[in-house]
Amino acid sequence: MSSPTQRSLLDAWRKEWPVRGSIVSYAVLAALTVSATSAQWGSVRVNLALCALAAAWMLLPLHPGLRKRTPVMAVFVTGIIVITAVLVIRDPWFGFFAVIGYGYSFRLLPWPWPLPAVAATAVLAATAQAQGVNKDTLPGLAAYGGMIALNLLLLCGLFWLLHGIEKQHGELSEANRRLEATLAENEGLHRQLLVQAREAGILDERHRMAQEIHDTLAQGLAGIITQLQAAEQAVGDPVSWRRHFAVAAGLARENLAEARRSVHALRPEPLETARLSEALAGVAGRWSALNGIPVQVRTTGTERPIQPQAEIALLRAAQEALANVTKHAQATRVGLTVSYMDNEVALDVRDDGVGFDPALPGDRAQASAELNGTSGGNGPGRRPDGDGCGFGLTAMRQRIEDVSGTLHIESEPGGGTAISACVPAVSAQAGT
Repeated sequence: MSSPTQRSLLDAWRKEWPVRGSIVSYAVLAALTVSATSAQWGSVRVNLALCALAAAWMLLPLHPGLRKRTPVMAVFVTGIIVITAVLVIRDPWFGFFAVIGYGYSFRLLPWPWPLPAVAATAVLAATAQAQGVNKDTLPGLAAYGGMIALNLLLLCGLFWLLHGIEKQHGELSEANRRLEATLAENEGLHRQLLVQAREAGILDERHRMAQEIHDTLAQGLAGIITQLQAAEQAVGDPVSWRRHFAVAAGLARENLAEARRSVHALRPEPLETARLSEALAGVAGRWSALNGIPVQVRTTGTERPIQPQAEIALLRAAQEALANVTKHAQATRVGLTVSYMDNEVALDVRDDGVGFDPALPGDRAQASAELNGTSGGNGPGRRPDGDGCGFGLTAMRQRIEDVSGTLHIESEPGGGTAISACVPAVSAQAGT
């Protein structure tokens, strides 16, 4: 395979050949014109006229437009061979001039037409070389025929080899062109992929922030509003007012810390210093104290660390489930169980509230609950995720599925609700 430097040199030579080839041709013709003035080779005027005709004829390939017209170049090559043949017959020294026919034939004619032109030129060269051979004898004719055969074999073989090199060069040039086009296309695709990856990262970050805001700030603000409303109603009872106000202030501080952690993509505060079961017990305890509903927390199986994202997903699922109990369930008891199994870690949150029909979306669930006589202002007719933030169970399911887990919901009007979230029990060490 030729190098880029070799290919560039060959391209430059091809581009400049018409001018350089003409300079060489005119230089050879000028040198041989001196021989044409010798009376030894016939009429000097005829010889000079033939040289002038050859000089004028060689102007044709210098015109770029004519070089692109194959029929015109075929006539030109034929003409230069005929003129050279007459000159060789009159003066054998013009056998040197016949050499220019090789270049014209190869450069100006499409393959395979250079071969017959090269063969005719080789015969002229052999005729000039055999000028001193007596062709009236059999040995002389044999010598002349041998010269023609040798010239044909050498020159036609040489130009066949040159054609192979030219063809290979053309194929390499085409391959390089396709490679450059492919590289340009790949570069464009790479830029497009970078843009898409950047956009996907922005969307993922927006989604994460929206989930974090729902799981922390929205729920915390709802709790703060509830406590402030309770404090407003307890204006005449300083003890109750201070208690509600203190709880609201505590919730505000906790949610400020969670907001900062969400911005910096840190682990939730309960998981910073405790294991998952302890963090869930702490969340349940604070929720129970805030809402006055008892929560029974249990852990089954052998507790072990799992991937941080899976722990966060389960913790957020528990927070969302408890928030839904506050807003919709009208429950008197809640049970929270985290189960460590061989291949999974499961979180189950159950309540004895009014329940709902999971198969009926939106207003149909409301109508179903009202027909059963169980719907109140916060009854089962409201979807568990109908908190006005656009997330709820949807965000919970998305979080669990993001860590290759599953979420199942079981409920019926008047029969309470059970939410089960399962995530793979991949150890924290294996996930790193």
